Amino acid sequence: MSDKVVESQEYPEKDLGPLEEGQGLGSLAPLEDKTKGRWERSWPTIACGAGLFSDGYLNGVIGQVNTILSTIYPDTYNNSPASKNVSAIAFAGTVVGMLIFGYTSDHWSRKWSLMISTIILFIFAALSAGSYGYHDSQGGLFAALTAYRFFIGIGIGGEYPAGSVACAENTGELKEGHRNRWFIMFTNFQIDLAFVISAFVPMILCLITGPDHLRVAWRIALGLGIIPPLSLVWLRYKMEEPEEFNRQRMHKFPLTLIIRFYWKRLFIVSLIWFIYDFSSYSFGLYSSKWLSLIVPASAPLWQTFGWTTLIYLFYIPGSSLGAFCSDWIGPKQTLAIGVGLQGVVGFIMSGCYQWLATTEYLGAFIVVYGIFLALGEFGPGDNIGLCAAKTSATAIRGQYYSYAAAIGKIGAFVGTYVLPLAQDNAPNKIRAGQDPFFISSSLCIFSAVLAWFCLPQINQDTITSEDEKFRDFLAENGYDTTTMGN
Repeated sequence: MSDKVVESQEYPEKDLGPLEEGQGLGSLAPLEDKTKGRWERSWPTIACGAGLFSDGYLNGVIGQVNTILSTIYPDTYNNSPASKNVSAIAFAGTVVGMLIFGYTSDHWSRKWSLMISTIILFIFAALSAGSYGYHDSQGGLFAALTAYRFFIGIGIGGEYPAGSVACAENTGELKEGHRNRWFIMFTNFQIDLAFVISAFVPMILCLITGPDHLRVAWRIALGLGIIPPLSLVWLRYKMEEPEEFNRQRMHKFPLTLIIRFYWKRLFIVSLIWFIYDFSSYSFGLYSSKWLSLIVPASAPLWQTFGWTTLIYLFYIPGSSLGAFCSDWIGPKQTLAIGVGLQGVVGFIMSGCYQWLATTEYLGAFIVVYGIFLALGEFGPGDNIGLCAAKTSATAIRGQYYSYAAAIGKIGAFVGTYVLPLAQDNAPNKIRAGQDPFFISSSLCIFSAVLAWFCLPQINQDTITSEDEKFRDFLAENGYDTTTMGN
């Protein structure tokens, strides 16, 4: 891989920005435009990334809706496949959406891929709230909700490769030294904030409706999910394609060269994302144990949702601090430190499990668990998406990101099957609680090592420099780079 500028390469007359004195023809002018106001440079980043709030809410609220439906239909819902499918089916849709929109965002348009995913979210969020079975059939209701959730998953999947990569590209126009925090604040932080809201809203609705009108509560909770995507339609319609995408887009994709240049890096990013999502499942088991200690089985639903809101609130300080540290010390270092410390705290929690998982030490359990969740968002939660978005060239960024994110989702799916096996084969109840966390904490340490030694350094201008290196590689291997761009 050569960092040398290929001066013999000629480019057609395109709006690529003026070359600075001393630059070769392989280099392009910086994206940051000093003539634009702060809002002009910021709002495209907001429009692209803030849609992940919709995804966080629609993903998070279904857990509370599942609990409400189990309360309303204790026999028919709990004994039907829908009790698992309503939550799980969105996962399948998300993977499908990631792969579809990863392709279209590179081959067609970032803007219109994002618009379509937004419209899908809006339509099927509304249909989910109005789910209805033929002749008021409960089975029909569950089937309709399951089907709509699959299509919501497709819309959610579209937000990742289309929205996140466009958000990353638009940060190139922001002030240097602030670019990573802006990306994180409008991607992972939005998801974390939405998770808090997704538990808080059902809590308020259950308080308002009372236990006798829960049918109203779950429909309103789902129906409110149409507001975030609807609020972004106009902004996304008005925005232009990211400038870096216009400069670097491909019309012919040399698959062999792309694989040669990026397969190792994509493998590392995907493996770290796979481990992170795999581990997140086992760590979620702690919240179930915590809730079982605090909330009695006879407690009203609003209390359960209130404590769930508190669990999600732990994400916020970790995500906020991680956004700033990503600029201060770099995404690679922040990810490695965060996931490494999370693994250490996980080992401590596992070793002390027999004491922490009791009412006597409930306060200590909450404090340690809160630190643990915050570290997860500080490190991999904030930075794995940023690393996926900024470690590839613009021309293939949508597909690169979608493959890494999809493999991450597969990691979560694998975790839901593998870790319960560790519990089922444990010799006693204490080991059944400890073993999944020993496994996952070990994987966290492994992820920290991978990130520190195998991920490339990500700087403020990495997107531009990565594009130059990729162009040089293509030119050296016979690809006509004059065909790239508008």
